[in-house]
Amino acid sequence: MIGNRIHLLRKEKGFTLTELAEQAQVAKSYLSNVERGVQSNPSIQFVEKIAAALQVPLDAILTGTAAEEELDPEWQELVHEAMASGISKEQFREFLAFNKWRLDQTKETGD
Repeated sequence: MIGNRIHLLRKEKGFTLTELAEQAQVAKSYLSNVERGVQSNPSIQFVEKIAAALQVPLDAILTGTAAEEELDPEWQELVHEAMASGISKEQFREFLAFNKWRLDQTKETGD
């Protein structure tokens, strides 16, 4: 649902309803109605204004898939494979931290 995606992106970006409405130059009441699903078919012009104000691709609001599409297919496959293997986000963060540490060690020793 478009309204739900707008709401989530607004919260993620730290905007209040009033701030986003002002930034996008749309009516606060209309934005609220869209977010709550009262108005479920906003115009493309409205969605474009919201996307611009949130600084996200239009697809992020329309389909919710823009973030994943920015990854090349090989990275997408690796991410999905890691998720399917049961690795947790914390385990993945630990791996990244270890890998960064390992690279730093290599730089220090010149190997």
